[in-house]
Amino acid sequence: MSAALTPSQIQEALQGLDGWGIEHAKLLKVYKLKDFKAALAFINQVGAEAERLDHHPEIHNSWNRVTLRLCTHDAGGQITEKDLTLARAIQSISLP
Repeated sequence: MSAALTPSQIQEALQGLDGWGIEHAKLLKVYKLKDFKAALAFINQVGAEAERLDHHPEIHNSWNRVTLRLCTHDAGGQITEKDLTLARAIQSISLP
């Protein structure tokens, strides 16, 4: 079971995560891509990283906009280091 991070730990980590914020105890970022095809390609890359890290984020797509929400289910839906690790991995993905 993963340990939930404290609010101060989360705020400190967010300083290194460009564009990420918190919404309802979840890490949140919205990506705006060129078009629907680029959004789908990005979602596939996020999915590959998530699978590699054994994490399952909430992903919502609306045409060229991809919204990601990260929390750890086995920590009661709270933010853990596992979420930060995935957020950092997602940030390293080159946008199509």
